[in-house]
Amino acid sequence: MSENLQNQTAVTTKDDRKEILELYKDLRVTDVRDGMDWVGMHGYGTVHHSIKPLYRTKVVGIARTARYLPFEGPAPKVTGDEYTEWVKWYYSEVCNDPWGHDIQEGDLVVLDVAGIDVGLLGSNNTLDHKHKGCVGYLTNGGGIRDTDEVIMQKIPVWSKFVSQPMDQARIRYHEKDIPVAIGGVAIYPGDVIVADGDGVVVVPRHLAYEVAKYAHQELKGDKAGRRRLYERLGWELDETVM
Repeated sequence: MSENLQNQTAVTTKDDRKEILELYKDLRVTDVRDGMDWVGMHGYGTVHHSIKPLYRTKVVGIARTARYLPFEGPAPKVTGDEYTEWVKWYYSEVCNDPWGHDIQEGDLVVLDVAGIDVGLLGSNNTLDHKHKGCVGYLTNGGGIRDTDEVIMQKIPVWSKFVSQPMDQARIRYHEKDIPVAIGGVAIYPGDVIVADGDGVVVVPRHLAYEVAKYAHQELKGDKAGRRRLYERLGWELDETVM
């Protein structure tokens, strides 16, 4: 095992999830991006801008990862009621979500779906995961459908596109709790993820406190400067400058 992977594995066992989530809760993506620069990670952590929010919102979470692969086939040669029975088998044995049973409060689920145009996530399972403590999703393909309901249910999703197709004969579960690559960034279980309208930034868990220190420094300076401008403009102060 590489030294980096050993470091990542070690930090995920620390019982500091609540402390880290509290530390990052007020930080914007841009603050965290600046914090990453301050610790020498200029070329790393920013998920490619092709991965966008389903709707404008903000979330901070701890990465829970899983990987899916294209289904190799064959597709079933049945329809109607026989297809219904085959679909039950498919969801039970081929395309399931064992990672969903592990969700903890504050998890942000990161799914490597190999860029497949398939609605792995929808209005039902995301709501179930939200009940368990999931704060949002990041995926490198489509992976999300039923988007009107998902938005109405206030479930944050960052993906490359929206998908119509169901899972069967398209995608299969492979593994969980492993490093995945999303938008040019390696994401390990336990990494810190901040996402908002500016995109997604990932902080390696072993750098979480150091990055947060300088991210807060940047946020504090931004608030002070903008507050002075609010006052000159005669604007009422709001939470972004207080």
